[in-house]
Amino acid sequence: MNNTELFIALSTIVRREVRRFMRIWAQTLLPPAITMSLYFVIFGNLIGSRIGLMGGFSYMEFIVPGLIMMSVITNSYSNVVSSFYSAKFQGNVEEMLVSPMPNWVILAGYIFGGVSRGLIVGFTVTLLSLFFTDLQVHSFPIVIIVTLLTSILFATGGFINAMLANSFDDISIVPTFILTPLTYLGGVFYSISLLSDFWQGVSQLNPILYMVSTFRYGILGASDIDIYTALAVIIVFTVTLFAIALNMLNKGKGIRS
Repeated sequence: MNNTELFIALSTIVRREVRRFMRIWAQTLLPPAITMSLYFVIFGNLIGSRIGLMGGFSYMEFIVPGLIMMSVITNSYSNVVSSFYSAKFQGNVEEMLVSPMPNWVILAGYIFGGVSRGLIVGFTVTLLSLFFTDLQVHSFPIVIIVTLLTSILFATGGFINAMLANSFDDISIVPTFILTPLTYLGGVFYSISLLSDFWQGVSQLNPILYMVSTFRYGILGASDIDIYTALAVIIVFTVTLFAIALNMLNKGKGIRS
């Protein structure tokens, strides 16, 4: 396939994915917006007023970056895992695999679809946060880079989960027992500086901590982790998962018997 054909194939998959979640926006875009609004009201206004400052900022200011990143993570992941598993279950994937389209185009198409949903939800949550606090962005480049990398990373993770899943129940195991705990323990609601040295070390094994801390630096200019180390960790995880997902797709893992 030439470059024009590759672009047409990639854009077709991305458009289909975007249309899929936009068609059912009341199920894909509205619930996370409502959920995050409740977080802002309950944790930010009600509980935050009693907590006081966190890391030198009001509690509302402190949690907003973490909640935005949490919405990006969960929606990027859930979009790809549900969409690709449905395509695999319905037998649509085999049609793409036997076409002249390279496997990396298939993978990239689904990832960009997940990134689109993650960014739309993240932008919506950001707009909602403006009703509760004033956001003064410290570094737009850092915000953009970490948001894109994080969204790509978890969209790729959702793709791997979908490939390994043998039933619709399997696609909920990772989000429930791995993704959600790591997100809540990733510094969204607290600074790891409050923890003992031992638990700070344990927290640094959580990759989501690096994403939340770097994004918080982009918004507030403060981070629990060195941002260059954090960016390096995010890039390594992203490249590694992409390579794993592409290798699995090339081998037909979970698709070919």
